[in-house]
Amino acid sequence: MKLTRGTFLAGVLGEFTGALDHTALFDLWSNWSLAQGPIVVGEPPAIELPLQDKSLRFAVIGDNGTGARPQYEVGSLMAKTRAKFPFEFVLMMGDNIYGRKSKSAFKRKFEDPYKTLLEDGVKFYASLGNHDDPNEIYYQPFHMGGKRYYNWKSGNAEFFALDSTYMNPAQLTWIEEKLRESSAAWKFCFFHHALYSDGRFHGPDLDLRARLEPIFVKYGVAVVFNGHEHFYERLQPQKEIHYFVVGNSGQLRRGNIRPGPNLAKGFDTDQAFLIAEVVGKEFYFQTISRSGNTVDSGMIPLHR
Repeated sequence: MKLTRGTFLAGVLGEFTGALDHTALFDLWSNWSLAQGPIVVGEPPAIELPLQDKSLRFAVIGDNGTGARPQYEVGSLMAKTRAKFPFEFVLMMGDNIYGRKSKSAFKRKFEDPYKTLLEDGVKFYASLGNHDDPNEIYYQPFHMGGKRYYNWKSGNAEFFALDSTYMNPAQLTWIEEKLRESSAAWKFCFFHHALYSDGRFHGPDLDLRARLEPIFVKYGVAVVFNGHEHFYERLQPQKEIHYFVVGNSGQLRRGNIRPGPNLAKGFDTDQAFLIAEVVGKEFYFQTISRSGNTVDSGMIPLHR
């Protein structure tokens, strides 16, 4: 069926009359957005990271799996950015696949938007969000190895992916053990729900913070990446831990940041992604909007 504005509006009406379920409506909207013409993006901004030899480089996206035009535009800009800043892998903050979870949906909502990156051998490491199917842990391109939570080392850093939707005692025991055993200089944790957030719609997950933050502090976690809020936010350091929210790589909730005392930088007017570089005892980051502007950048020294 050819998707036109009229078809899309008919789907909306169908939702209100019960003729369409929520996932069908979501997919109808994303298909309609793609039908509006070719994906064209501008050039990335000047890279503000050091690009040191043998440094560790990666990117971060979150709440990206819409299959709609903004996701494709971000994916295209990421590929252009990688030509200037060759990152090795991408961390995913969850809500990797919205709507239906068919084989064709994985292609349209992941494989196609990041086709160039995947063909170039860039690995994606996913965490699960509240809109994800737990069976995504078996989808090989997400490199989860059949596990809801997992870890791996790269250079002088170690990464720990958690499932914040189902934070049970077994997972808490696992993360404490793995952090205790880690000898990495840099410890990065990433998962969906934000421990700190200035979002009007969700806000911080205080229960999750009470369970995870003491473990992070005890074992020297340096940086935590989250999603769930559909914007970008960098928080003031909390107990020497640096928190980033990157939940607008596909979704966007405009005007949703309610500035509070913990806000260091916020961006809620466009989609975005983050690139990062670890150089010895320094962590550099740069956040880039879908329109190709730098919205945040800086350097974090290792304190531990």
